[in-house]
Amino acid sequence: MPPKLHTYTVVPSLPERLQPLKEMAYNLRWAWDHETRELFRGLDKGLWESSGHNPAKMLGLVAQERLTGLAADDTFLARFDAVYAAFRTYIDGETWWSRKYGAELRGDSQATSGADFKIAYFSAEFGITECLPIYSGGLGVLAGDHLKSASDLGLPLVAVGFLYQRGYFRQTLNADGWQLENYPQTDFYGLPIEPVAGADSGPFTIQVAFPGREVHVQVWKAQVGRIPLFLLDTNLPENDEADRHIAGNLYGGDNETRIQQEIVLGIGGIHALSAMGITPTVCHMNEGHSAFLSLERVRRLIDTAGLDFAQATEAAAAGNLFTTHTPVPAGFDLFPADLMRKYFEAYAATLGISFADLLDRGRVNQGNADEKFNMAVLAFRQARYINGVSRLHGKVSREMVQPSVAGYPLDEVPVGYVTNGIHTTSFLSREMAELLETTLGAMTAENQSSPAYWAKVDDIPDATLWGVHEARRSKMVDWSRNYLVSRMTRRGAGEREVSNAREILDPGVLTIGFARRFATYKRGDLLLHDTERLKRILNDPGKPVQFVFAGKAHPRDDAGKELIRRIVHFARGEDVCRRIVFLDDYDMAMARYLVQGVDVWLNNPRRPMEASGTSGMKVIANGGLNFSVLDGWWAEGYDARVGWEIGRGEDYADYGYQDYVESRDIYDTLEREIAPLFYDRGADGLPHGWIAKMKASMKALAPVYTTARMVAEYTEKYYVPAARRARLLAQDDFGRAKSLIVWKARLRDHWGDVRIEGVTTERDKLSAGENVAVRAMIHLGASITPDDVAVQLYTGPVDADRNLLETGTSPLVGEPVTGHTGIYLYSGFLPSERSGQQGFALRVIPSNPDAVLPQELPLITWES
Repeated sequence: MPPKLHTYTVVPSLPERLQPLKEMAYNLRWAWDHETRELFRGLDKGLWESSGHNPAKMLGLVAQERLTGLAADDTFLARFDAVYAAFRTYIDGETWWSRKYGAELRGDSQATSGADFKIAYFSAEFGITECLPIYSGGLGVLAGDHLKSASDLGLPLVAVGFLYQRGYFRQTLNADGWQLENYPQTDFYGLPIEPVAGADSGPFTIQVAFPGREVHVQVWKAQVGRIPLFLLDTNLPENDEADRHIAGNLYGGDNETRIQQEIVLGIGGIHALSAMGITPTVCHMNEGHSAFLSLERVRRLIDTAGLDFAQATEAAAAGNLFTTHTPVPAGFDLFPADLMRKYFEAYAATLGISFADLLDRGRVNQGNADEKFNMAVLAFRQARYINGVSRLHGKVSREMVQPSVAGYPLDEVPVGYVTNGIHTTSFLSREMAELLETTLGAMTAENQSSPAYWAKVDDIPDATLWGVHEARRSKMVDWSRNYLVSRMTRRGAGEREVSNAREILDPGVLTIGFARRFATYKRGDLLLHDTERLKRILNDPGKPVQFVFAGKAHPRDDAGKELIRRIVHFARGEDVCRRIVFLDDYDMAMARYLVQGVDVWLNNPRRPMEASGTSGMKVIANGGLNFSVLDGWWAEGYDARVGWEIGRGEDYADYGYQDYVESRDIYDTLEREIAPLFYDRGADGLPHGWIAKMKASMKALAPVYTTARMVAEYTEKYYVPAARRARLLAQDDFGRAKSLIVWKARLRDHWGDVRIEGVTTERDKLSAGENVAVRAMIHLGASITPDDVAVQLYTGPVDADRNLLETGTSPLVGEPVTGHTGIYLYSGFLPSERSGQQGFALRVIPSNPDAVLPQELPLITWES
């Protein structure tokens, strides 16, 4: 029997004068504030690197003599005081949120309305900084950037995620270039996080009901500027061995581990917030992993407000937002009925519904016993607000959802979009940040998304901008050489290979970056379609090009691993080894060097498989340019003045032919446009055409593809409307929610009575601007009134195939037809603003100011 283990924690002993260092170390604002990072780096540069850029760990390792000396160093103290003063100003200062919504929706009980408004943001991963390994890729970095901008803008937001014991894997490559994974244990007490304290000052824990047992969950907190991120940890001695590993690996384990994680995240997350006294007004589900929270919110309303399942769903769903990042149905989490029964049969009873009814909440085709439970469908049914993450992805998502709202045109399917962004200052190099501040003024949360701010980029002298960019490229090359030599030495590579690594890349050569998750649809090896032509491009004597690759494949994705292996093998060729390199174990630290140093960011996914993509956004403010397939964000961001396109937005049925066409488009564009522009130098040695493109990109794209714009858009488009609606439905003991249930049931029961019995117009030729009447006889029946519906003309230009284009709607106004119960005459005017062939169709749809339509009630009757 092993001996009983007693644990204790050692914390740094800071001189009184330096105590604020701990406060700043345990607030992750340092992850995006250059001055704070430099302050910590200055304590001990070696420890900064060896600690993985982790100031909390550093403070426990810095020699006591060093700290004592700094506490008496006037130069250091002056800098320290300035950094801490800026930190306090940031934390305590007025914000965009407080100015715009503080009087109505404040995040504390001091608002004039007495409201306690909170947004709860749930995600399975958060990429905030490399030393907090709870992220795998773009989804997590996006979630981390969301929190950073929510902090910058002052939103009353809390976040919930997992504290993984081993996080995502660390990547190494074997001698054959095949990816290997290892999962190092994480020492939570060395991270910049702290355990939430319970009532007895011990760790704060909750229990989540599992079949036949309770799973104990400890709650930790990472402070992200103004935003608390609560992290759930199951690796506790109170749990059995299997349950301790629920929060073991990010996206690890089998299907049962996945459902266990999602129960802890969704249900446990709501439980944890409630136990800490936080009742969210709005819950934002970042992907479907946390969708079980929507059921737990319902269950709590049933318990506390005495509502039934339908009423509680109405009230809770009003404050739920679901963001999907998945462009294909196969990308959603699916659970078979027997697994759901194991974990949710008893839970269904607490909701007052049958287990079969609960299953139907997650099925596209309700009642189909062969259909698996789909977490995205659950989120869609239990949320009144749904969005994709780019304009194109919004359209793709609407196409997936359209069968559930049959009869509605695609552009009216209730899925919106908010195009992703990046937290600009997290990825902006220090050198570029200083240059922008000198010319444009200090960058703030609000002017990051201001075109007027970025328009002043034109005032930067070409030589100055180019000098900063070239310095960053040189720094990236130096870092890449040192990194690769270190990795090779550690794995015992031969002297020849190590020697080559010392000479990879050239700081003066056109450099293109490609770094992302190596999923097959991202086509990481597309560049290798014609290796002989690629070699000629790499080694062009007058216009050479070099490439830096990085990224991880999912541990179970052998096809993705093969893409990496193929690139590695090609890069070992004697004739190309200095012009193309693959850097393993891609993380946020590496990403910063790459996005700050490359000239061009390459992205060639198979359209329309890229929901948004954010890696290419990170180069923009650093002066990098994008070269991409017209997919995700680039489909809306591309303009010939700011970058280059691959293809023309075509979709292909033959993937082999698509690869052939688009690989050649890459080669052609590199040879004929990109390389010539880069090497076209003026008498002063500057590539003025290239610099003009850099400035055009910064001006047009930087204010748009930032989470400063994105989070403000989420706030105004979803958070505030959801909060207002949730509060409205909760008024008068949830009276409006109860009335809405009755209204929807009445319309469902009697919608079959709705008929369009005739439509007439005065004539079919009219002059622009002329009012020509249109009338329609509508049968609503005895149980539906004109207040329950909207009768509309669905109008637009007509193409050669008689399809309506650029559609809009015009309302008609009804009055009863005397002597005919339930029949109404509706009238209005034909739109005549545009000339040419126009058309209209007439329809009747439900209308209720308390409902989100057609999401809640997708009924529609067209004239036939």
